[in-house]
Amino acid sequence: MPRLWIARHAAPLIAAGTCYGQLDVAVDAEATLLAAQLLAKQLPEHLVAHHSPLQRCEQLALALKVLRPDLASSPDLRLMEMDFGTWEGLAWDQIPAPALQAWTNQFASHAPGDGETVQAFMGRVAAALDEVRRNGHDSLWISHAGVARAAALLAAGRQHIKHAHEWPQEGPGFGQYILLQLG
Repeated sequence: MPRLWIARHAAPLIAAGTCYGQLDVAVDAEATLLAAQLLAKQLPEHLVAHHSPLQRCEQLALALKVLRPDLASSPDLRLMEMDFGTWEGLAWDQIPAPALQAWTNQFASHAPGDGETVQAFMGRVAAALDEVRRNGHDSLWISHAGVARAAALLAAGRQHIKHAHEWPQEGPGFGQYILLQLG
């Protein structure tokens, strides 16, 4: 049964409360190095590693590779955070309440900011997760909190969710990871 470590990037250099799903924001270099050092000590050897191509994940992948060459990673578009379309870069409290309510009312099928639906997002994470299962190798993803939450739902057998309250609130903190056992 393969195991999957999902490591989240370090804190991005963007104002708190900003929607930044696929917005390609930089991260704090020192925090990235500290996260890489922590991961280098805790991760087992010879994981198959992939990362989101967004710079906040790529920088962590590169820093980790310096410390642990066995964890050389390749980019995977499926590991990008959810696309919030025109909401990207806006403060969450600047998004009109009716727009947020429309997403809440049809959480799985409404594309916030004309970006990506939760259903489509979970579909691409599921495709990446299925590949890990088929390959049967322990793996590392360097990715985002949303990807970790979606993968945790999928690993628990939740292929579809309909309502916002079903979406996990907990996820890995900046520079931290979760571990999933994949059946």
